[in-house]
Amino acid sequence: MKRFLALLFLFFCCVAASAQETRIAAVVNDDIVTDGDVAARLMLVMRSSNIPDTPENRQRLSAQVLRQLIDEKLQMQEAKRLSITVPKDEIDHAYQALEQRNNMTKGGLDRYLESAGIPRSTLVDQITASLAFSQILRNRVSQDVSVSDEEVDDAMKAIKADIGKPQSRVSEIFLSIDNPSQEEEVRRLAERLIAQIRGGANFNAVAQQFSQSPTAAVGGDLGWVTPSGLPPLLGEAIQKMNPGEMSYPIRTPAGFYILYLMDRRTLGDTSPDQINLSLVEVVFPLAPGASPEERQRVEAQAQSVSDTAKSCGEMAKIGQEQAPQLSRQAPRVRASELPAELRDKILALKVAEPSKPLDFGNGIGVVMVCDRQDPPGLPTRDQVANNIERERLDTLARRYMRDLRRGSYVDIRG
Repeated sequence: MKRFLALLFLFFCCVAASAQETRIAAVVNDDIVTDGDVAARLMLVMRSSNIPDTPENRQRLSAQVLRQLIDEKLQMQEAKRLSITVPKDEIDHAYQALEQRNNMTKGGLDRYLESAGIPRSTLVDQITASLAFSQILRNRVSQDVSVSDEEVDDAMKAIKADIGKPQSRVSEIFLSIDNPSQEEEVRRLAERLIAQIRGGANFNAVAQQFSQSPTAAVGGDLGWVTPSGLPPLLGEAIQKMNPGEMSYPIRTPAGFYILYLMDRRTLGDTSPDQINLSLVEVVFPLAPGASPEERQRVEAQAQSVSDTAKSCGEMAKIGQEQAPQLSRQAPRVRASELPAELRDKILALKVAEPSKPLDFGNGIGVVMVCDRQDPPGLPTRDQVANNIERERLDTLARRYMRDLRRGSYVDIRG
């Protein structure tokens, strides 16, 4: 009898869990969003953004996640109306690109989702809706984003006028407001996201999940901008910030922005000191006053690394195994920060080329450049035209989504 009651209890628990997953959270025209859809997307958002999975965070973020899922339903419905389909190979390519951007090996993203208990379809559906909406925009509004030679001329003049002025590398999170009744809700969401990022969540991952700007696809990265190249409120905010700082929620006519200032440089400054490098260093300790024999032994160790290492991965592994005390990986170093006595030798290296043994003062080591970003000169006319097109397409995309929302039947069940 006890066994029967236990099985009966288990049965009702399973039924309750199933009912929870299939309960309707929202009706979107002829489609539905279930509580299970919201729960799975919440898990994806929190895991990918490094937001702690707590009941409070789930409650605070669920409304925005539901809104995103509703928007994706509207995008897929519009794609169906326009007979637009997304080929499987495009979805697979986008999925693999996401895997690579997160430094995962092939199949790593599937393993990550499985370990987190997130259905693969949750991420695939998000990717598919994004690709479908991009195709809609290309088909429907691309003719409205053409840029004239005169517009490019004016933009080039403004850029030349900014030579010598600070230029900032900025990422954004944009949260739209379609009607005044949403303002307080969206403001609270912006404040919550800021609190989560300050608590350790990754800005770029949060932008990818929550931002309603096309830059969400690249983690909100706006690239290098000058204050004059941004809307006045955003330009003023950037001027007051230091690298590594995040803004407060900035209200604009379209919605709220959250800005993150990654770096700053001087426009038109092509000094070698502005080169950004990613490095791996393997350094073997050498005590002050070491004997010639000890120095020769350490130099031989470093020479062996220089002769055998063929990639940054190999270099990092050698450092961890043979010289963990002083070896390091430096994902972002400006040339001006390198020791003066080593700077020219490191800058002369090609990517993935190991240096000869170098004297670091506290040891003898080998350096390999994993990535190098030289300071660009002024943007070309094509780059300027592309930037103008992107900004114009951004505005049209927001307007298109606003019209889809206004022309649809949406019933949020709560």
